[in-house]
Amino acid sequence: MPVIRFVREGLDVECYPGENLREVALRAGVELYGLKGKLGNCGGCGQCITCFVGVADDGADQTGPPALSARTAVEDRKLQGRPQNWRLACQALVERSLVVLTRPQLGGGQGDALLAAASLTPLPAGPIAWPAPPETPQAKEEESATADEAEPDGPSAGDTVR
Repeated sequence: MPVIRFVREGLDVECYPGENLREVALRAGVELYGLKGKLGNCGGCGQCITCFVGVADDGADQTGPPALSARTAVEDRKLQGRPQNWRLACQALVERSLVVLTRPQLGGGQGDALLAAASLTPLPAGPIAWPAPPETPQAKEEESATADEAEPDGPSAGDTVR
């Protein structure tokens, strides 16, 4: 599975390919928002730009798919005039392992240095497809019921009982 390294939090989090970056971060307890974002975020619709993050160079030196989905038109409009490595977490889908800096505007321009330092430790590539879903107890019961119907234990219609 892809691994997201949240630099500021010192946390590596696994996720499925294609998962929304914002949802993964919130599920892992990562603090995406400053005070303004906590008071009034849009809930992941791309309208408030409070969930922006910095990402390490998106695999320009590696082969294979990029770590995140392509930048959306919403991101192009909302992040105009901001660094190219900033993304809206609510608009980005994780495709493979990457390094993320939450609240990149903090730290007086040290964000790129933090991302570069964190990128020195390799991340696992992870699969690029969803794993097979686990078998549920309900599916096992349905299989058992189907097998019971195929081989009845007692008399069936047309049998003579004495």
